[in-house]
Amino acid sequence: MRPQPDPVGEGQESVWDYPRPAIAEPSPSRIMIEHDGVTLADTSRSIRTLETSHPPSYYIPREDIAPGILRRAEGSSFCEWKGAATYWDVVVGDTVLPRVGWSYATPSATFTLLRDHVAFYAAPFDRCSVDGETVIPQPGEFYGGWITSKLAGPFKGIPGSRGW
Repeated sequence: MRPQPDPVGEGQESVWDYPRPAIAEPSPSRIMIEHDGVTLADTSRSIRTLETSHPPSYYIPREDIAPGILRRAEGSSFCEWKGAATYWDVVVGDTVLPRVGWSYATPSATFTLLRDHVAFYAAPFDRCSVDGETVIPQPGEFYGGWITSKLAGPFKGIPGSRGW
């Protein structure tokens, strides 16, 4: 059952207007990830994926991620639209954040923009931001969307949303 979309305020996008199947598009927003006083990623060249009921996930070009912080993690998953995902640990000094990033080495034809980009879950980091605004992680352990004040929900991942 589709829930009732939240009212859309001035300057907001409703995640209920996002398409299904998902799409990928370039984003000019400044995306930053910070942890333990280190800037791990800083870009204005990300790709955001949009899917009905989900806040965007931001895929950061590998060259805009601090060198040496990514370490291949065990396991993989498969997205019906994007293809086979590879997971990444992030290593900052003596701290290892396991399986906090994912990428598509050979994405499907519709998602070729994602090649050589990595997306990250927001929750494990001290701060993830979009245009200077600290994001709220998308609810649910599997989902990797980043919620800002420019989005209207409700968002997939909240209790009761499994069937959306």
